[in-house]
Amino acid sequence: MKFQNNIFGHDFRVRILCIAIGTVVNVLLSFLVYHFNIPLFLDTVGTIGVTYLLGLFPGIIVAVLTNVLCALFNSAYIYFIVINTIIAIITMHFVQKNYFKKVSKMLKYVLIISVVSGFVGAAIQWTLFAAPQSESINDAVKAFASSTNIPFVVSFFIVNILINLLDKSLSLGLIYTVIRFIPNAIINKLQSMFWRQRPLSLEDVEEIKKAGKKAKFSQQKKVTIMLVFAISLMSFVVSFVSIFIYNENRENEYRSNARSAVQFAAKTINADEVDEYINLKEAAFEKESYQQTYELLKNIKETVPGIEYLYALKIKPSGCYYVFDVSTQEVEGNPPGFFSDFEEAFEEYIPMLLAGEQIPPIESDDISGWVLTVYEPVYDSNGEIACYVGADVSLQKHNDYMKAFLIRVLIIISGFYILLLACGLWVTGVFMVYPLNSIALYVKRFTNSGKNQEDLDENVKKLRKLDIRTDDEVEALFRNICDMASVQTEQMRNIRRFSDATSKMQDGLIITMADMVENRDSDTGAHIQKTSAYVRIIIEGLKKKGYYAEKLTEKYISDVIRSAPLHDVGKINIPDNVLNKPGKLTDEEFEIMKTHTTAGKKIMEDAISTVNGENYLKEARNMAAYHHERWDGKGYPEGLHGEVIPLSARIMAVADVFDALTSPRVYKPAFPMEKALKIIEDGAGKQFDPKCVEVFVDSLDEVEVILRMYNQDI
Repeated sequence: MKFQNNIFGHDFRVRILCIAIGTVVNVLLSFLVYHFNIPLFLDTVGTIGVTYLLGLFPGIIVAVLTNVLCALFNSAYIYFIVINTIIAIITMHFVQKNYFKKVSKMLKYVLIISVVSGFVGAAIQWTLFAAPQSESINDAVKAFASSTNIPFVVSFFIVNILINLLDKSLSLGLIYTVIRFIPNAIINKLQSMFWRQRPLSLEDVEEIKKAGKKAKFSQQKKVTIMLVFAISLMSFVVSFVSIFIYNENRENEYRSNARSAVQFAAKTINADEVDEYINLKEAAFEKESYQQTYELLKNIKETVPGIEYLYALKIKPSGCYYVFDVSTQEVEGNPPGFFSDFEEAFEEYIPMLLAGEQIPPIESDDISGWVLTVYEPVYDSNGEIACYVGADVSLQKHNDYMKAFLIRVLIIISGFYILLLACGLWVTGVFMVYPLNSIALYVKRFTNSGKNQEDLDENVKKLRKLDIRTDDEVEALFRNICDMASVQTEQMRNIRRFSDATSKMQDGLIITMADMVENRDSDTGAHIQKTSAYVRIIIEGLKKKGYYAEKLTEKYISDVIRSAPLHDVGKINIPDNVLNKPGKLTDEEFEIMKTHTTAGKKIMEDAISTVNGENYLKEARNMAAYHHERWDGKGYPEGLHGEVIPLSARIMAVADVFDALTSPRVYKPAFPMEKALKIIEDGAGKQFDPKCVEVFVDSLDEVEVILRMYNQDI
C-alpha cells in the first residue's frame, strides 16, 4: 500500500480532520448533557471512534483536547483527562486483539471501561471535591443511599459506575452505528495511515514480538524505558519546581501582607489608651474609641488575604496582656486585659519585646497552631512602647492547600503525561522501532532462504514491498539493504549457474574416465550405470529409514552418487591379459587384479591434491579403495571390518556384487534376480553391511526396473 511520502501531505490533513471531528463530537455531546443536566457524560464517543480508526496516539489527542475544551464550560473536566486517555488505551488493546467483531468481547469492553472510568472518576471527585460535581448525579446518589441504607460515599462509587455503564454503552452504540456505514476500504485506509511502511500483518507483529522476547534488551524496551524516564523526570521537575516557586511566592506574599497589615493596624491604635483598655477589661468594649479601633482592625483582617488572627498585646516581663483580639468566626477572641504566658517560640525574643524593638517573623506551632507571626511595635506620645500588633498567618492551612494543589496538579498532568508518552512511543515506533524490526524480520527470512533461488527471489520481493518511507537514515538503510539483497541474489544465481555448469563438466569427466576403464574391460556391460543406480537406491533407502543420519547429509549423498562411476578407476592399471582373460584367473593373476583398489586409491588421491581436496573425490577414493572390503574383515586390500569401512564403500560393495551376480561373464551366465538376492541376503553381516542389504532388499521394485532397463533378457 502506497502512501504520501510527505508527512504533511494529504494523509496528514485527513488525520487532523478526523481528530478535529472526534473532538467536536465529544465536546458538543458533553455540553448538551451538561446544559440540560442529564446524568450522563458522552465525552468519549469521539475518543473511541478515533482510536478505532486511527490508532492510540490520535485517540489520546482527542481525549486531552476534549477535556481541555470542556473545562471552558465546566472547570472540573480538566481533572478527568486521565480517564479519557485510559479509555483510549483500553480501546486500542481491544482493536489490536480484533475483539470488536465479537459481541462477547464488546460487552467485556463496555464493562471494563465503565468500571475503570466510574471508579477513577468517583475517586477523583471525592478526593478533590468530596461530592459529585453534577447536580443530577448528586441527587441520584442521595436517592440511592437513602433507599439502600448504603453510606453516601459507597453509593457514590456504585452510582457512578452504573451511570458510566449506561454512558459507555450508548457511546459504543453510536460509534458502532456510524462505523457500519463506512466502507471497509476507507476504514482500512484510515487504520493504515500512520504507518510509514507497508502495514505489518498480525503474524509479522507476533513474530517481531517473539524476537523481542528473545533479545536481552530489545529496542522497544530501550525506547520505552528512555521515554518513561525522560517524561517522568520532566513531569516531576516541572510540577515540583512550579509548586516550590508558587509556594515560596505565596509565603512571601503572606509574609508581606502580614507586615503591611500590622503596620497599618499599628497606626489605627491610640497607644495612649492601651493601658486604660487593659484595666477596663471587657468594659473596654463600651468605649466608642475601642469599638471604632476594633472595627478597623477587623476590616484589615478581612481585607488582607492570608491573615488568620490579628491582635494587639501589651508585653510585660511576666507575660502578655491582650488589648485587641480579632479572631475568626469559629474562634472567639480574647477580651482586653486577658493574660497569657509567652509561647516557647518567643522566649528568646522577650528582651527585644520588652525594649520595644522590632523582631523578625516567627514560625511556631503552639496555642494558635502552625502559624507565621509578624509583630509591629506601637509607641505612645512619649515614644515609649505601648504594645505590639501581631498578625498570624496559618501555615497549616497553607500547607493543606498546597497538598490539595499538588494532588490537582498531578491529576491534571497525568493525562498530559500519557499524551507525551504516547506521542514519544508513536514517533519512535512508526519511524524507528517498527521499520527496524521489519527490516530485521525480512532480512532473517532472506538469510534463511539458504540456496533455494526461488525463495531468495521471493524474499527480496517481500523485503522491497515493506516500502519504508521514514524520510531519514532508517529509510536510507532500508534502501541499501534492499539493493544489497538484490545484488546478493543475482550473485547467488550466477554462482549457481557456474556451479551447475562446473558440476556437469565434472560429472562428464567422471563418466568419461569411467567409460575409458569400462571400454578396456570387455566383460562389464553398463556396469557403471547400473552400480550407480543401485548406489542411489541404497543410500536413499538409508536416508528414509534414518540410518546413519549424522552422516547422510545432502552433500554427502550427492558426493557418493556422483563418485560411484569411479569405483573401478584403478582397473586402468591392470594389464589387458588379466583384465580381459576369458577364463578363471590364477592366484597370481587375482593378486594383480586386486591391485585395482590400491591403484584407484592413488589415482583419486593424486586428483584430490590437484584440485585442492574437492570433497566428492574423497568419496570416490573411498569407494575405489575399499569396495572389496568385507563386513567381517576378510576383504581386501586392508582387511577393514564393520563400520571402520567407509560407508560409501559398504554401499558400493552391495551394488557391485549384485551387478556382478546378475550380469553375464565369460566364465558364468547371469544369475536370476532371486538367486542373486539370496546370495546378497546371506552375506548380510558377513560380507555386507546388514543395513545396506536391508534397504536394498526393501527396494526390489526399483532394483527390478534397473535390471530390466539394462538386461533385456530378464
